[in-house]
Amino acid sequence: MSKRSRIFLGLLLIYAVGIAFVLYRVVSDLDPRYRESAEESLVETSQLLATLVEQEVRDGVIDTGPLEALFRAAYARTFDVQIFSVKKNRVELRAYVTDRRGTVVFDSTGQALGKDFSQWRDVRLALKGEYGARTTLDIAGDPNSAVMYVAAPIRWVGSTQGAGSGEIIGTLTVGKPVQSFGQFVVAARSRTLYVGFLSVLAVLVLAVTVSVWLVRPFGLISDYAHYVKTQQGFHPLRLLRRAWDLVRAAYDEMRDALAGRNYVADYVQTLTHEVKSPLSAIRGAAELLEEPMAEAQRQQFLGNIQRETQRIQEMVDRMMELTALETRRVLDQVQRVALRPLLEELVHASQGVAAQRRIRLSVQAQADATVEADPFLLRRAVSNLLDNALDFSPEGGLIELGLRLDGRWACITVGDQGPGIPAYAQDKVFEKFYSLVRPHSRKKSTGLGLSFVKEIAALHRGRVELGNRPEAQGTGALAKLWLRLAPA
Repeated sequence: MSKRSRIFLGLLLIYAVGIAFVLYRVVSDLDPRYRESAEESLVETSQLLATLVEQEVRDGVIDTGPLEALFRAAYARTFDVQIFSVKKNRVELRAYVTDRRGTVVFDSTGQALGKDFSQWRDVRLALKGEYGARTTLDIAGDPNSAVMYVAAPIRWVGSTQGAGSGEIIGTLTVGKPVQSFGQFVVAARSRTLYVGFLSVLAVLVLAVTVSVWLVRPFGLISDYAHYVKTQQGFHPLRLLRRAWDLVRAAYDEMRDALAGRNYVADYVQTLTHEVKSPLSAIRGAAELLEEPMAEAQRQQFLGNIQRETQRIQEMVDRMMELTALETRRVLDQVQRVALRPLLEELVHASQGVAAQRRIRLSVQAQADATVEADPFLLRRAVSNLLDNALDFSPEGGLIELGLRLDGRWACITVGDQGPGIPAYAQDKVFEKFYSLVRPHSRKKSTGLGLSFVKEIAALHRGRVELGNRPEAQGTGALAKLWLRLAPA
């Protein structure tokens, strides 16, 4: 095996280990986070039910009659709830009450009545007025039968004592099978692994691309020959520039292969961080839907779940688009594009979605600019800048789309009359996943649109800038897309 092949295989191994480590950390962190959330809910439930039982205490004697009626009715309820891929049709919450000696005087399952639970951690600590919790297997040796228990003390509140004080005369413990929320953990793990597998696939595609450049040195010549055949006429300057772009692209591919530039691992870590927030919102809404509630509240939580799911889907889709764009070194489809007709077309297309906003095109008299570009990508770049201006422009505001020439460069400008860019965000607007709150919806975008524009500008050997308007022109942001003019 050659030295080059060993280096290449070593880099692939580093990629694989890095992605595996990230996925392992993320997947292993899911179960503890779900357990913490479930335990927090059990704490509140135990305190609530303990308070309910305390209302029925007479002369230091616990009356569990109302609690028995409550659970008997709850277990008899029939419902059919679909929470994503998880179906729920029965109440799985359980509870038991012990007296001051730790003897069970009520058990919602009817299995532990009369037993001595004084040595169980939850009962023992709760009788001392401390926080008591435990996780116990219902069936020995079967981890899937684990149940989380949380206890609260039952106090006899005398007439001279305030709420939360008094003699501890028993405990109330609530329990929830881990398997009831373990299904959500399994679903979250599957989604995370799915993203990881997509990342591995992206790494393999990148590896194949780099290997082609390493083992096929004559690929440069064939690509350049194909480009020459597609040209009409002889343009020495254009041919030299294309040759330089191909050589530079090949150098970048080899440099990245030897340096181990790993876009995918970076994306997995960043995406995992960004996905945690909507996943937490989905988890919280799903857990609340397990409880009885009014239909209006249920629809509200279902709407929250749908919105957060759409946010994750949009984020993944945009990330995959950006990844595909970043792996390209040169433009495959290049043709001469007149900028003025392109901008006029975009203004016309945007009028329908620019609700209560105006878009005005301003072109210098001499700005009959033509560039060599990929028409589809160039249209996407300007559309993203327009969408950004629409998001931040106030109702009735004016969005100005301009075109001017500056030497050998054409400059496309997009200005709005919004609040502008805060000082703390001006050096972050092109970072992946960074986004400011939209004034109208109070929501953030995926934070990938401007990164997409930046990559398109780089592929066209141009640049993009985003800042605030000069003070003399009022408030608002001003974006500038610079493109090199095509030779005459």
